[in-house]
Amino acid sequence: MFCQVVIDIVHQNVAKPFTYAVPEGMRLEPGHRVAVPFGPGKKEGIVVSLQEEAPSDLAPEKIRAVITPLEDYAAIPPELMRLAQDMAEEAHCPLAETLRLMIPAQMRGGRVHVKTEKRVRLTVSREQAEAEIAADKRGTKRSRLLSLLLDGSEIPVSELAKQVKDPREAMKKLEAEGLISVCEGEVLRIPGSENIAPDPDFLLTPGQQEALEEILPSLTGKPGKFLLHGVTGSGKTEVFMAAVRRTLAIGKSAIILVPEIALTPQMVAWFRNRFGPVAAVIHSRLSAGERYDEWRRIRRGDARVVIGARSAVFSPVNKLGLIVVDEEHEGSYYSDRHPRYDARDIASDRCSHESATLLLASATPSILSFARARRGDYVLLEMPDRVNHRALPEVKLVDMREELENGNRSIFSRALTASMRECLRRGEQAMLLINRRGYHSFVSCRSCGAVIRCPHCDISLTYHSDRPGGLLKCHYCGFQSATPDTCPACGSRYIRFFGTGSQQVEAEIHKLFPETSTIRMDADTTTGKDDHRKILETFRSGKARVLVGTQMIAKGLDFPQVTLVGIIAADMSLNLPDYRSRERTFQLLTQAAGRAGRGTMPGEVIIQTYKPEDPVLQYAARQDFRAFFEDEFRRRRNGLYPPFTIMARILAESDREEEAEQISLKLEKAVQELLEKETGWKRKTLLMKRDIPPVKMLRGRYRRQILMKLLVGPETDALLAALTDLCKDHFTETEAWLEVNPANMM
Repeated sequence: MFCQVVIDIVHQNVAKPFTYAVPEGMRLEPGHRVAVPFGPGKKEGIVVSLQEEAPSDLAPEKIRAVITPLEDYAAIPPELMRLAQDMAEEAHCPLAETLRLMIPAQMRGGRVHVKTEKRVRLTVSREQAEAEIAADKRGTKRSRLLSLLLDGSEIPVSELAKQVKDPREAMKKLEAEGLISVCEGEVLRIPGSENIAPDPDFLLTPGQQEALEEILPSLTGKPGKFLLHGVTGSGKTEVFMAAVRRTLAIGKSAIILVPEIALTPQMVAWFRNRFGPVAAVIHSRLSAGERYDEWRRIRRGDARVVIGARSAVFSPVNKLGLIVVDEEHEGSYYSDRHPRYDARDIASDRCSHESATLLLASATPSILSFARARRGDYVLLEMPDRVNHRALPEVKLVDMREELENGNRSIFSRALTASMRECLRRGEQAMLLINRRGYHSFVSCRSCGAVIRCPHCDISLTYHSDRPGGLLKCHYCGFQSATPDTCPACGSRYIRFFGTGSQQVEAEIHKLFPETSTIRMDADTTTGKDDHRKILETFRSGKARVLVGTQMIAKGLDFPQVTLVGIIAADMSLNLPDYRSRERTFQLLTQAAGRAGRGTMPGEVIIQTYKPEDPVLQYAARQDFRAFFEDEFRRRRNGLYPPFTIMARILAESDREEEAEQISLKLEKAVQELLEKETGWKRKTLLMKRDIPPVKMLRGRYRRQILMKLLVGPETDALLAALTDLCKDHFTETEAWLEVNPANMM
């Protein structure tokens, strides 16, 4: 028997599978991780296929044997092997690179292991142990240990030591007498398992039941794809849970994707309380041991409900029946690291190939998803009312221009200050959203206008006040520097800080309400493993009355005591150089507003803006998605933006700017030749422009782009395939690649 093995090295020179002999008695299957001889040393690899005969073009003496399987089971199941191969073909990258997505990173190289502990159990009958206890008239450690073991279960030595002081000598004697055995037992590192509180199923409202009844037939019959559009507070999560309950009942598994790690502790708590130990969690903040153990529970079939962020879409669940993509409009489902993927597309692909149901959900669906639902690609389910017909919060737009004219130079409008004072007086909670990080957002020279930028990313550095003299930090690559005393460009001493950040908002609250406990949640306060959970638990418990944060607090969080939401600099994202800036601003404001009034008390939202007349802000204030969709849909039709066209770009990167420029020039010429050769493709091309992206350098690499706007049609798919091949044939995957309707145009 022979096998084809992909070596765990990401390089085009070793991208093809290598043939190895399978030793007599060794059982392997595709997806098995193996250790194999490679060159002068040993490497890990993954079996992709098995065959009875060796390839005819390979001399027998050249074929070496597999050293050993690394697990006694195939780490990657067949459906994920298929997915990895499809992704590698689409991304034009080595298969080894996409296979790495399918397993915890620490498994590679043996950097994580099964955790064990010493356990003790009886090796004699209960009656014999009781006789030994009765014979011990003095009640020694020996008899106390036997008493604890009478029920026949294995008990960790650490637990016995809590009840019997220094038990080890007594245990040695009992083991020598053959009364007990001491063995190594596996310990699972399950995150958050200590806080499980069983929660009975919720009685669905008529609106929730109606949505569920549309979904249920697809779980047992022909799988479907659904878009659940429900206003904030309409109870979409209960619909998920009921669908998951049915999925488990028919012997299948479910994956629940959430867009931000911030949502994961809350969502995990809900699902763990409802479903117990069959719920697992996968996200990047887990320790290596926790992620490994959760992955193994999923692979063994012990965990059949997986909750997690983007990477959870690759979970090796048994018999996939349902994938839920919560807050499906969120851009964080897209991974811009090679190999690039969109978790929503992966979810759809898995559901199609594994006969599972796909459920997308949002209070503010993406324009593309809602358009697909109207076209019939998804079944549209609507939940227009909050649970128990609770009112949506009252929203007020405050014109900050008028505040300035009236002499108010504070971060907070008079209306927001007054509402906060009243909210706190009533003993309720408030959330304040600021769409920037740091004390002030950036440092600028008032003499020459220069902005202090990251030398690696072409992004303005964010100013932080929590270090002596201040600190400038890049939130893309982590670069840090001290705040300069003079302008690096012109030498002027007139440099100052511009913008408003979460630290400054927090400081202002302390000035206005010194007795009020405040907590902040942004990228700088959530660097630790459990920081998200700790912050949210502090706020939920009422120990903090005001939560200040960036976009991560705007989505999905449910705090019944929050009656006031303040949104500062609401229009800041309206003018970003991205055709979706209006859509994203509407989504952010509507989602943030939806955090207010989710309990029994009415909610209030104050949106501070310098442009209250903007239609996007008006729609968000009314929380009128339909009106916004029709307006934005019309604007995109007139401007020929997706979904009426396809925005594509070939992105070129290099460590040297001149090389990035040369690559882009070659690309431009190659694309022009391609279009001249195929006139049908040329007619479909409305725009082709070589340009510098808004962010011209990222993570130390210089960037150039070929931006294209294409009409939708059968020829377009062939053109996109040709453009992808062009990138692959003429450039390595790290130099140039094609993005189709990229999640981020920056």
